[in-house]
Amino acid sequence: MTRFNRHSIWHLPALFCLWVMLLVPAGAALADEAEAEAEQPVSVDTLIQQLVQGNLPQRTRTIELLASKDDDRIIGIFNALADGKLLADRNTPARVAIRADRNTLDALTGEALEESALSGLRRVPVNNAQRTRLRGLLAELNLTHDNADLRYQAVQRFIRDGMDSNSMALLVAHQQQEEVGRVLDAIETAIALYQIQSPEPEIRQSAIETLSGSLESEARIALNRVTEQDSEPALRAAATEALQSIQGKIRFYRFVENLFFGLSLGSVLLLAAIGLAITFGVMGVINMAHGELIMIGAYTTWGVQVLFPGLIEWSLLIAIPSAFLIAGLVGILIERGVIRFLYGRPLETLLATFGLSLVLQQAVRSLFGPLNRSVTSPEWISGTLTLNPVLSLTYTRLYILLFGLMVFFALLLVMKRTTLGLKVRAVSQNRAMARAVGVRSNWIDALTFGLGSGIAGVAGVALSQITNVGPNLGQAYIIDSFMVVVFGGVGNLWGTLVSAMSLGLINNFLEPYAGAMLAKVLVLIMLILFIQKKPKGLFPQKGRAAAD
Repeated sequence: MTRFNRHSIWHLPALFCLWVMLLVPAGAALADEAEAEAEQPVSVDTLIQQLVQGNLPQRTRTIELLASKDDDRIIGIFNALADGKLLADRNTPARVAIRADRNTLDALTGEALEESALSGLRRVPVNNAQRTRLRGLLAELNLTHDNADLRYQAVQRFIRDGMDSNSMALLVAHQQQEEVGRVLDAIETAIALYQIQSPEPEIRQSAIETLSGSLESEARIALNRVTEQDSEPALRAAATEALQSIQGKIRFYRFVENLFFGLSLGSVLLLAAIGLAITFGVMGVINMAHGELIMIGAYTTWGVQVLFPGLIEWSLLIAIPSAFLIAGLVGILIERGVIRFLYGRPLETLLATFGLSLVLQQAVRSLFGPLNRSVTSPEWISGTLTLNPVLSLTYTRLYILLFGLMVFFALLLVMKRTTLGLKVRAVSQNRAMARAVGVRSNWIDALTFGLGSGIAGVAGVALSQITNVGPNLGQAYIIDSFMVVVFGGVGNLWGTLVSAMSLGLINNFLEPYAGAMLAKVLVLIMLILFIQKKPKGLFPQKGRAAAD
């Protein structure tokens, strides 16, 4: 048994003090080191890689840290995480990617990943609480973004998800800085939706006055709630009046929307019929293969995308001249090979071109198969132009409307300001006299038919963006094209424009009441009755065709 010297006990306090003196500086050094590590900023790249690792509580903390950073990538990553499109592997550090519409992007660099780099990527899980928090953070981040569209979407999210005191304070603070009218109106609506729940009648009255100019569905819901539940009769009457004002605005914008879709349908008919107006009006040829020339233009668009898969954004700009040339050459071959032997015999021309349409359809089936082909729309023609909550215009229809008008005025310029147009008009008005002054009418016929066929091919480029590309594409538009030409006046371009837009508007306004099929029948009946009164159409042609 160890024996202690009674004098050694007096040394214990001294040893303890020495131990404390040595330990405190070491502990302080460790604490300073830990504090330095905590204060050292973590890069956004590191946080993004940490976001896909660890458990759900750790991911929640990383989300909050990322939200405090100023980086343009954070919004895209939060969107991808909330939508289930954020991918990662299990490496250290992790490889993080975002699944986009057409490819997969590296979350750190934004570059597209090759197919070989996609192996091992898995979806990053997220629960409902995190998804809700992500939506709120996205709204807050977008509210101060430089892009006005993102700020507007952020306010819309506040309106849809509901407001609390924090959201109210955030919107009020941003209201003083906002300069874009559309975003400012949305902020005022969101604030009014919060204030309409106030116990103070004066505040509710002010909110009702603000909401009377809003087209948001949430505004109508809130006003309906006031008319049914509010204890103040004056407020209920004010809410009823506000609802009536909103319904009047909605009816107006619905009319504008129908007008736009009617004009867009008219532009489709214009593109399909304008080439036929030349061949049928100038040459007197009933070309039943006109629809197949439209089909050739649509297949040309598909072929351009197959040959140049990396140029989707430029495919339409490449396909327009390509379709014009290919369809125009096919038209010249048809005129030189068949139609030139049948001038003056309209019945034989009709039968011959009908047989050609069947031949062209079967040729396409043999070359490309009987199934429809998909044509990818470029990004710049996709999407919707939202003017307000009840009026949205699709970019595809808008571009087709503008494109149809451009084609029309370009053709009008050719017919009025070029030598070819002068000779075409001379042949159409008096073929014998045109020959007498040296016009080679045979070549004018070929070039005219080629011009009309090329425009039909261009129409196929436009139609490939709104319908399926298949062997039967042209059959859906041949009857409508003849209706447009006959209604407007055979051979008259202005008549073709007016008739196409008129038939598009009439058909679009009839469809909601009569249905698609009955609307077409009613349009046809009205056209027959009109032709009984004016057999030569809205703008009858002058010259030889008029005499015929």
